[in-house]
Amino acid sequence: MKTKPCISERIEAKLRGLGVTDPGAASAEQWYEATAKALLTLLSDGERRCREERGRRGGRRVAYLCMEFLMGRSLLSHADRLGVMAEITALFERYGRTLREIADCECDPGLGNGGLGRLAACFLDSLSALGYSAIGYSLCYEAGLFRQRIVDGAQVELPDEWLAFGGVWLIPRPEKSVPVRFGGRIEERWEGDALHVSHLDYTEVRAVPYDMLIPGEGGECVNVLRLFRAKDALPLPDGTESQEGYMRALRERSSAEELTRQLYPPDNHEEGKLLRLSQQYFLVSAALQDLLADHFAEGGTLADLPDRVAVHINDTHPALAIPELMRLLLDVYSYPWEEAFSVVGRMMSYTNHTVLPEALECWQTDIFRLKLPRIYAITEEMNRRFTEDLWRRHPGDWGRISRMSVIAYGQVRMAHLCALAAHTVNGVSRLHGEILKETVFYDFASDMPKKFTSITNGVTHRRWLMGANPALADLLDGTIGDGYRRAPTRLKELLNYAKDEVVLDRLLAIKRQNKVAFSDFLAARSYRPLDPDSVFDVQIKRMHEYKRQLLNVLKILSLMNDPRELVRPVTFLFGAKAAPGYYMAKEFIRLIVALGEELEASPLRDVLRVVFCEEYNVSMAEVLIPAADISEQISLAGKEASGTGCMKLMMNGAVTLGTLDGANVEILEAVGKENMYVFGLESHEVGEVWRRGYDARAYYRASPRLAAAVDRLYKPIAGRDFSHIGDYLISAGGAVSDPYMCLVDFESYRTTFDRAIAGLGDRRAAARRSLVNIAHSGRFSADNSIREYAERIWHLADAEAPR
Repeated sequence: MKTKPCISERIEAKLRGLGVTDPGAASAEQWYEATAKALLTLLSDGERRCREERGRRGGRRVAYLCMEFLMGRSLLSHADRLGVMAEITALFERYGRTLREIADCECDPGLGNGGLGRLAACFLDSLSALGYSAIGYSLCYEAGLFRQRIVDGAQVELPDEWLAFGGVWLIPRPEKSVPVRFGGRIEERWEGDALHVSHLDYTEVRAVPYDMLIPGEGGECVNVLRLFRAKDALPLPDGTESQEGYMRALRERSSAEELTRQLYPPDNHEEGKLLRLSQQYFLVSAALQDLLADHFAEGGTLADLPDRVAVHINDTHPALAIPELMRLLLDVYSYPWEEAFSVVGRMMSYTNHTVLPEALECWQTDIFRLKLPRIYAITEEMNRRFTEDLWRRHPGDWGRISRMSVIAYGQVRMAHLCALAAHTVNGVSRLHGEILKETVFYDFASDMPKKFTSITNGVTHRRWLMGANPALADLLDGTIGDGYRRAPTRLKELLNYAKDEVVLDRLLAIKRQNKVAFSDFLAARSYRPLDPDSVFDVQIKRMHEYKRQLLNVLKILSLMNDPRELVRPVTFLFGAKAAPGYYMAKEFIRLIVALGEELEASPLRDVLRVVFCEEYNVSMAEVLIPAADISEQISLAGKEASGTGCMKLMMNGAVTLGTLDGANVEILEAVGKENMYVFGLESHEVGEVWRRGYDARAYYRASPRLAAAVDRLYKPIAGRDFSHIGDYLISAGGAVSDPYMCLVDFESYRTTFDRAIAGLGDRRAAARRSLVNIAHSGRFSADNSIREYAERIWHLADAEAPR
């Protein structure tokens, strides 16, 4: 019997396929492409075996719908999962190459923006690692959000054309293409008791799938992330057509392909809104058609569909899956309405990620009806039946009915659609789940209390500990053994070494080593080297007012005003992108960059530095997070649903400085107040301050060092004017001053920061706090989150997830 070629032989064969006859002369890019293609053959074999096993075994499969999957680079993680890292490292070294040199040829896939996409990526990783059958669905964007550049101190957005360099991991599946229809008009006719619906004069687009394969440990389970690209449904006309017809066909093709051109196109005009709505429908229609086709191909039937398929809506972007599945059941498979709605209710679940009103999607009814006439009609009928039922249960309570209605005041409310139709609605931390029931979904929760729950987010320790921090993983292997790799809660065994001075010294040495590595990483991007003996204070998250990077800035300004209060050198590291149309967030970036420039030119540069890390992404995070000493998690209490950056930083030994918001509440519960620095108002206290009437100027007048920090904004910083940010805080005119209460929490924040810096002065005590955080971080592994989803929401069989 012929044995399968080893990975080295496969890579060399792929090099020959690229026209390389002498591996020693191959470029780094050719080595990367050949290695990726060789790994893909192993992954494809594993995916085929898993698919065949699923067909034999049956059981339930999860379809996870999300507009973002921020996967990060694949070569190193896939080589590790498949157990071939040592072999490919030896192969590269044989030809004078290094693993890092080859891996650095890969770019980050532009498939996401921030926490939502990183969470979805972690969940897919855990689904595969635990052996659950799953498929992720999203769009194959030609360009990601944007590549961030800082020019003259301001964010500039450049196209993120990642596909030209990152498409090697995508497997085209043109045979699985499906049509998606937009616009047109609907005709209905009755034949006896049957309603027949015809969709006429529509525009049709083809959804062409590309598969990205996601392996579990050893490649035992390989799941699929299926990404759809939009293509024109009709071929270009031949030469017999007129020039005018040919040009019209070209324009139509360009318009169709615009659907997957870019993640989150600007929506500050009607065309942008239409495009975003079209993107969301394109995703769910393609996904559900594909899901049904796979179900039938594996021997499934309409009768067992709800028992074998679970569909999860991650945030409101894929909420149109609800009326789209209704459409398929009603119009294609001739289901009665009640039976179709029952099937939808048994299959659909929904995760809410925000309580911010501006992030709870609503669509104008005229746009919705124009672009998706049949989907609007179904949504309207769902709402009619729902409000009739509400009237029967709450006669005369028009206030409740209007608050709960899916369509009201000229808008379609997507979160309400999910709350109506999904069998489960979950928040992403314990606090967030409670806030949802008290605010956004108060009426729904009082009517349907069993529908609402919470499951705290998690992160994959395989990427964010074992992959990002191999020195720490080696220390863990040598102390507690490697059992934590498959069972992350076993990290708690590290507590047995909390008084072991050798282990504590190793932790300190690893942290310094990681700081040097991050300094080198930045130096390669033309930054001045960092001081690895300074405190690395890190705030890495989307630039937004509620995340309060501005509060951090006020703290830095207060230190600049009186540097004698700084007992240790500190390097403040920021990483964030601001949405292109978000003026204030972009101004915060400009301010942070200016602060950095001002300090670089001042005598304080050796004790106080501010670095804004341009183009923060997954690859940078993998180097920065292991280097962090302090994790800034300082959102206004009640605004952050969960956060996952807090978990990654904790997992790598950073100590949290934060409010009692989102997952911080559970981190405090895990590590205790002696191993975390908590400040500021709690969520119920925030509400009380608003009810009493918040006067920002009162806090400004009450604190001299706060006043001095705010006043500094009225003087040029690095030659730039930021007085408007001072006005934003204390004299906003007709608007509310300081809407996210930076001034309320400032004194508590600054005092707690001083305590955190002082605490780092006792190196052994600081190492012990770091160790305790690492030991308790297994609680926040995505594996735990996925087990909860599997058991409580998706109802997957235990046998599908080996423990």
